Amino acid sequence: MDRMTGDGGIRQRQTTAARAKGGLLVLGLFVVLLFIIELVNMGMLRSLNRTFGLRPRSADGLLDIFTFPLLHANLNHLLSNSLPLIIFGFLVFLSGLRVFLTALAFSWLGSGLVVWLIGDGGITVGSSGLVFGLFSFLLVRGFINRSWRQILLAVVLFMGYGSILLGILPIVAGYVSWQAHLGGAAGGVLAALLLRPREGQPRRVS
Repeated sequence: MDRMTGDGGIRQRQTTAARAKGGLLVLGLFVVLLFIIELVNMGMLRSLNRTFGLRPRSADGLLDIFTFPLLHANLNHLLSNSLPLIIFGFLVFLSGLRVFLTALAFSWLGSGLVVWLIGDGGITVGSSGLVFGLFSFLLVRGFINRSWRQILLAVVLFMGYGSILLGILPIVAGYVSWQAHLGGAAGGVLAALLLRPREGQPRRVS
């Protein structure tokens, strides 16, 4: 009994370490890709934003849903999104690649769809919708999963970053897309609901 428990603990630590390495690699490569695109965009005088930025309520804009988070208004815009994207994405990735991809996809699509539906008419770019989606996923999944470890993490994250949730309100500055933030956050919550353990399934505590 003790030997099996010890072996299981070793395997769990190895799995967590592998996920941590994988998360750093995936998030690091994604952010590097964003910087490469930003440099290309700068060299093209921001023409990528005009072509692939999200235009609300236009037929072509539906395709822009898949490209607009990869573009940014300027380098400072990208820098402000990069660190929280790495932090939140890494924490989600610790629960596995499937969980990460699901949360990312719902955040991406939720952000884009809300901007397309109720955007103010300008061109929207930026990955902040992904940041809000991953953050909201981390905030609510512990309560949905009834995992005290995840709830504790949510409390710590809320204390450190909770103020960013003001970004989902229409009162934010006009150049900030609260629609993208709101849609991303909603997508993160939906992902947490979709990934909740079914009856009879073991509950994960990672």
